[in-house]
Amino acid sequence: MRTRIYISVILLSIGLVTKAQQSNPFISGFEKTMPSITLGSQRTVWIHIPNSNGGNDNTGKGRYPVIYLLDGDANFNHIVSITEFMSNAGLCPPMIVVGVLHPARMTDLTFGTDKETPGVVGKGENFMRYMEKELMPYIENNYPTASYKIFIGHSVGGLTVVNTLIHHPYLFNAYVSLDGALWWNNQQIVKEAKTTLANTNYKGKTLFMALANRMERGMDTLAVQKDTTEGTELIRSNLEFIKDIFKNKTNQLRFQHKYYENDDHSSVRLIGEYDALRFIFDYFKLKIYNSELDDPNFKLDSLLVTHYNTISEQIGYLIKPDESQVNSLGYYMLNQKQFVKAEALFKLNIANYPETANCYDGLGDLYLAKGEKLKAIESFKKTLSLEVIPETKQKLETLLKEKK
Repeated sequence: MRTRIYISVILLSIGLVTKAQQSNPFISGFEKTMPSITLGSQRTVWIHIPNSNGGNDNTGKGRYPVIYLLDGDANFNHIVSITEFMSNAGLCPPMIVVGVLHPARMTDLTFGTDKETPGVVGKGENFMRYMEKELMPYIENNYPTASYKIFIGHSVGGLTVVNTLIHHPYLFNAYVSLDGALWWNNQQIVKEAKTTLANTNYKGKTLFMALANRMERGMDTLAVQKDTTEGTELIRSNLEFIKDIFKNKTNQLRFQHKYYENDDHSSVRLIGEYDALRFIFDYFKLKIYNSELDDPNFKLDSLLVTHYNTISEQIGYLIKPDESQVNSLGYYMLNQKQFVKAEALFKLNIANYPETANCYDGLGDLYLAKGEKLKAIESFKKTLSLEVIPETKQKLETLLKEKK
């Protein structure tokens, strides 16, 4: 089936996903409430399944990385919007988002006690046992998950993220701390991290940290490190932790941090989440240059195979070139009368998606354009054996009439 192509868009950038957006209303997610044996209470999560998979059910169309998001009630909608935007722009794969709600967030997301918050006894380790032993297995058993997992938290949620990286690094592939409250309990996690960062191999793990500006006028990230006031304790604890990360570069932790001068503790979440995901998936976007499109000898199919092999290596599971993207490229080459490149692309699609009717239809259109009518008939028949497409049926009937 011919995919409508806007050539200017293709020439500007060819994203990993070029499917037309469905006309269905945007589905943010749905709610699940389950009893927790570990926590001794009912627990609620909000779940988003990628729109490309139907939005709110497991239709078996793919397997997706999972973002586990703390403070789900406050952060869920913008993370869902970011992931949908980025996946549609070819900047990351479609992802499941699991927003965790907390009936008592300070209990869930802190560890022990802190003199500045009397009466609060953090049970963060117990909460993480619930995450590891109950919530994560439930998600993996009931939804189309892939093996790649991301953990995102803000403020005391960021404290939990860093604590998990230091004490349970096997749980997630990527960690995102947004202005994390690393000051908790006299910077306990910062002190514990000094030894762990020096003695742990973090190969394959990624950490992104966002730091907001809550400093007094005239103070910067260098001057604040000499400050001793309570108001700068959060950023000072983060900067101390970052120093220790740079002291231990041999541990192979993939790391980036950003300081947002014009954002405060609350507003840093949105920009920090976006930048974090751009960093985590900085290898994901496919770039095709105009010269490569114009060169009849350039092997686009080889470029795609190499690029997706790199993605699969980085993310830890097989990701194939997107069927719609390859189809669009194939038709673009067909319209440019670069038949060799078009044929290679359509055949690549068939190799990756042998049960998808549209792949054979594209190859049939190529043979039709080349005047190879017998091959076109064969391809259209194969298309219709997999799916009845009226346009393809009409093309086949016309060819069979001409053959008589």
